[in-house]
Amino acid sequence: VSCLCGSAPCLLCGCCPSAKNSTISRLLFTFFLFLGTLVSIIMIIPGVEKELHKLPGFCEGSGSVLGVQTHVDCSSFLGHKAVYRMGFAMAAFFFLFAVLMVCVRSSKDPRAAVQNGFWFFKFLVLVGITVGAFYIPDGAFTSVWFYFGVVGSFLFILIQLVLLIDFAHSWSQVWLRNASESSAKGWYAALCTVTFTFYTASIAAIALLYVYYTKPQGCTEGKALISINLILCLIISVVSILPKIQEAQPHSGLLQASLITLYTIYVTWSALANVPTQSCNPTLLVRNSTSSATATEPLTAWWDAPSIVGLIIFILCTLFISLRSSDHPQVNKLMLTEESGAGAAPGEAERGEHRAYDNEQDGVCYNYTFFHLCLLLAALYIMMTLTNWYRPDESLQVLRSPWTAVWVKICSGWAGLLLYLWTLVAPLVLPDRDFS
Repeated sequence: VSCLCGSAPCLLCGCCPSAKNSTISRLLFTFFLFLGTLVSIIMIIPGVEKELHKLPGFCEGSGSVLGVQTHVDCSSFLGHKAVYRMGFAMAAFFFLFAVLMVCVRSSKDPRAAVQNGFWFFKFLVLVGITVGAFYIPDGAFTSVWFYFGVVGSFLFILIQLVLLIDFAHSWSQVWLRNASESSAKGWYAALCTVTFTFYTASIAAIALLYVYYTKPQGCTEGKALISINLILCLIISVVSILPKIQEAQPHSGLLQASLITLYTIYVTWSALANVPTQSCNPTLLVRNSTSSATATEPLTAWWDAPSIVGLIIFILCTLFISLRSSDHPQVNKLMLTEESGAGAAPGEAERGEHRAYDNEQDGVCYNYTFFHLCLLLAALYIMMTLTNWYRPDESLQVLRSPWTAVWVKICSGWAGLLLYLWTLVAPLVLPDRDFS
């Protein structure tokens, strides 16, 4: 009880080895995010979604939008509404803590005790916000919150790209270092194998995109987007092995470029899955709220293959944010994570005591506010992913995929390619700065 209700960060102490206070707190906040995500997934399971109309007040007021009365079968959109309200609740929860933790410098600040403890009360706060969110009247909520989700998702995709680029550089550096320190050729063989596998998967994916998301006549947008991204991926691959780039950054190479290429192709696939033209998008889902459609057509599952891949990437990125800092100082400065706090209680760890010790007395290891803002953006991203970025049309009779989703994903992919290109050429453009 004291672990759940007190300020001491001793949750999990009995079953885990000695761990840093900062790490446990980040993991528990991430657990709250994953818990909300699990609830959202359960609510869009067709059998559960069909029963949500039994929640008191959840369907009331659904026929009024901006003061105009409409005839909408609320039960058809319950999964969409539930996920949006769960997303709002999680975003509000993390925004609250982002505001509360502004300018916390060390664990000596009284607010640090709130960040690192009182988990039972935090859970109650999250539950209370969630219950309140389900009583938000429809009105313009869905339309307005859709754009909040679009902006938040775009920013979280950029964070994903920063982490992916950092991971690719770290991966290449470790393998090349191991290869240079040992006489075995296995590291070089592994490097070549993984790079070849990534490029092969990318080429196969591009071919499939041309086959399934384009037609000989029409689908001009799809053809253009696939071709442009293919050309951009070729450009970054060539640039990564130019002699001047190799001289400035000996660890740069095709491994990083192949991983960025594969992710860019995934983003392209995800964007094409939102093209609102049925003939150019075989995976397009149409949710019709008319009684005839719901009576004759089976319930459509909300998630498709791009959404499942997006969910996996979301889990990996949030765990990455929670568990480790980067090996590169520039990324730590960008992500506001700095493993600067020395272990304040090493004696307990040496004695093998199972407890969380305070390692932030001299300074926090990560920016509390920025961490909560990252989780806020993650909550918006998973909200949009689970609903396939769909929104009701003007008549509120059909949930459709808007072009907005396509261009947000494509632009985020282009931003990631430009960011990776900058990491390659920056040492040449700014030779006086340290990019090690």
